[in-house]
Amino acid sequence: MQTIRFTAEHQIFRDTLRAFIRKEITPYIDDWEKQGEIDRKVWKKMGDMGFMGLNYPEVYGGLELDFYYSLILCEELSYCFSGGFTISALVIQFMSAPYLLKYGSEDLKARYLKPVIAGDMISAVAITEPGAGSDVKQIKTTAVRDGDFYIVNGSKTFITNGYYGDFFITAVKTAPDQGTKGISLLIIDRNASGVSSNKINKLGWHASDTAELGFNNVRVPISHLVGIAGEGFRYLMDGLQLERLTAAVHSLATAESAFQYTLDYIAQREAFGKKIQEFQTIRHRIAQMAANIATTKAFVYHCCDLQDQNEYAVQECSIAKLQASELAVNVVNQCLQLFGGYGFTEDYKIARLYRDVRVGTIIGGTSEIMLEIIAKMTIDHVTYQSGKSKQ
Repeated sequence: MQTIRFTAEHQIFRDTLRAFIRKEITPYIDDWEKQGEIDRKVWKKMGDMGFMGLNYPEVYGGLELDFYYSLILCEELSYCFSGGFTISALVIQFMSAPYLLKYGSEDLKARYLKPVIAGDMISAVAITEPGAGSDVKQIKTTAVRDGDFYIVNGSKTFITNGYYGDFFITAVKTAPDQGTKGISLLIIDRNASGVSSNKINKLGWHASDTAELGFNNVRVPISHLVGIAGEGFRYLMDGLQLERLTAAVHSLATAESAFQYTLDYIAQREAFGKKIQEFQTIRHRIAQMAANIATTKAFVYHCCDLQDQNEYAVQECSIAKLQASELAVNVVNQCLQLFGGYGFTEDYKIARLYRDVRVGTIIGGTSEIMLEIIAKMTIDHVTYQSGKSKQ
């Protein structure tokens, strides 16, 4: 197992990013959480700093850096005590825009990818439907060819950046009778005629705009087809590994931030005449959390090594997503307990982390789906390559 070797350049980047976050993000997090909206100006500021295109080619405005810069970005944004802000950023750079880079035409890259990297546009990926979550094959949204247009009808739900975003990379059925071979990806503009969007009132992630989308006879130019018609399912399966890995990094960093926040608290809080950190039962609980975080982090970093080497690591990323998200829920739950009654108030950020962390075991494939993937590969000897599985 290779160990990540952060260079001096990586550390300089982390320091620069932290300074940016302290100035441009942290002071506004509470307002964004209350308003349920992130100020669009922050994306432009991040674009100007190059933070929106770390792994993207220079020709599109990116920096063409290694994946460890993205790892650092995921970690540092996850320390902001706002899962809503963090997920909005991760969806743009790691969960939607990559489809444009890999499969979009040069015209689409010029019209959509470049503005995303510059921070001028907000992207989303629209896959999940009211009756189709992890089982992408069951989507019902259709796109019927009509001359130079597709006519799109259907609905999507739980779409991050779906209300304030500018466009959606949307999974549609262009050939409903052909199963997974009938799924394609289309870019649909948020302001296109026939598109409706309603914000979802959520348990957590209050800063992000999660939405239900409706498509009523939406006319989408055929030039908005991402890649080849009928290849959308394969594209999505390929993209899931990066999505799950960044989600794992986010969950783990959230656990770390909650853990450090709690360490600071128990070092100050007193009960029965001594600091809370001096009670043996609490010391052992803290020690176990530290051990669990350290071992999970080692494996997640191993997966980042594989990503940097362009490995299609289905099992590893599934394990990372499973372990990190479940660990984060456990750690934040224990941390809130150590705050006592104060942890149940909005005066301490642990309450927000408690709300935000819970969805980690659901997004990007539930823990149950991760377990089934791992079981198939371990027991049934199924292998996955470029979005396809083999016995």
